Amino acid sequence: MASYSSPLAERLAPGLLDRFLRYVRVDTQSSRDSGTHPSTPGQLELSRMLVEELLALGLSDAALDDGGYVMATLPGNGVGGGDDPARAPVVGLIAHVDTSPDAPGAGVEPLVHRGYDGGALELPRGGTVLDPSTMPELRAAVGHDIVTSSGDTLLGADDKAGVAEIMTAIAHLAANPDLPRPTLRVAFTCDEEIGQGGIHFDVERFGARCAYTLDGSELGELQDETFTAAEAVLTIEGIEVHPGFATGKMVNAARLAAQVLAALPADTLTPETTSGRDGFIHPHEIEATPARAEVSFIVRDFEDALLERHVALLRSTAAEVLGREPRATWTLDVRAQYPNMRDHLGDVPEVVAHAEAALRAEGIEPVRTPIRGGTDGSLLSARGLPTPNLFTGGHEYHSVREWASLQEMAAAAATVVRLAEQWARQPG
Repeated sequence: MASYSSPLAERLAPGLLDRFLRYVRVDTQSSRDSGTHPSTPGQLELSRMLVEELLALGLSDAALDDGGYVMATLPGNGVGGGDDPARAPVVGLIAHVDTSPDAPGAGVEPLVHRGYDGGALELPRGGTVLDPSTMPELRAAVGHDIVTSSGDTLLGADDKAGVAEIMTAIAHLAANPDLPRPTLRVAFTCDEEIGQGGIHFDVERFGARCAYTLDGSELGELQDETFTAAEAVLTIEGIEVHPGFATGKMVNAARLAAQVLAALPADTLTPETTSGRDGFIHPHEIEATPARAEVSFIVRDFEDALLERHVALLRSTAAEVLGREPRATWTLDVRAQYPNMRDHLGDVPEVVAHAEAALRAEGIEPVRTPIRGGTDGSLLSARGLPTPNLFTGGHEYHSVREWASLQEMAAAAATVVRLAEQWARQPG
């Protein structure tokens, strides 16, 4: 059995696991196509559950607003200067309730594998196997209590691990009023997985000086840099003709879309060939008939200039390929999705410094890596709420291989308790 990061983490683990197993059973998958906010009713089901639990913990202002956001306050307790607003500012804790639409998400049946032995984990459904030979993060979890789905759905650790960790830390702080804490504002957002989580968030009403999302992965992650992101939709209008009479008449939009994809770089600028600080152009959805084709791309990089270069390459490739067929018409619509939070955190170094100190107080060395993705903190930082990201202990997100370590989740919850102490004692 693996040891916990601290006695505190070990004390928090049983309640944390109970919460997590309860939350993942609620189907909160977001939808890109519903046109509503939140995009699915299951998100509201979990949000209402969280409001009731927060009220039971004594956070009397806990409420669900019309936009699907849960907000609540745990007042500062006056320990370590936490009663002085000038010394202990309001600090936010944020996680999202929705799960990714990229893999099945309904009917989650979580399984707890106690004392993982380091071998392959064969899940009972879908032929899913978690194999450390292809998933090296598992090697660091030998002896941990591993939580998985049954193999045919997501687990939902992204981001219900973060939700459970915040709830567990808040419950512990509320039950132990002698522990130093500033005023803490809690928020649970919706539709983060489809890029909508920070758009409708009421930053002014939240009223925090800064916040932290718990939406990372690896033990010790502390991230203040994300991709800057855009979505591009290529639409091609062809000419539909009965195939028996198509000679010299048909312009097949589906075939033209395939030619554009084939002309894009295959050995570079793809998610499967890049890592670290490299960006990419990723076609993730295609709907095509001979009459009309629509290809949706996500475009990512850490630098705005490089993102613009990728979009320009996509546009020039489409122009070159489709220019060979003047009877076809096409458009490329580009929409900004979220910015790199780095550009908005540099003026408030104490926000990251307190998180580093909290991790070390829990006995964890901070892991500083850029996020090859985005969080609610990307948009919130740009909107004036500096919001770096902390780890959760979940892994293999957006797939049926998703798993979480109870020991790492408990360490995350304990880190939140340490973070409250840092802000109360050394507000910055």
